[in-house]
Amino acid sequence: MYTISSKLYLEVFESLMAQIATKGFFSGRVDLTYGDTFCSLVCTVVVHRGKAEVDSSPRAVDRIVPVWWEFHTTEGGEEIMNDFSFRKMLAIAL
Repeated sequence: MYTISSKLYLEVFESLMAQIATKGFFSGRVDLTYGDTFCSLVCTVVVHRGKAEVDSSPRAVDRIVPVWWEFHTTEGGEEIMNDFSFRKMLAIAL
């Protein structure tokens, strides 16, 4: 079992946020390499944003609601089971 560290959760979250950008909805894939491990988050999420402080500024993310997700970890071409939790990622990152 591959244990997801807090640092990896943060990296996955940052990569996801880069893909989301200013959107209110995202459906796609986020890939990254963490050490010797290839990680892939495939998800559909709804992004809730707060009120903008200035009309032209981007609104901060208040909440991300996963509709569907799966997280894969691969080492040496072999998929490894992992303990990824979308809820835990959000608790660490938001």
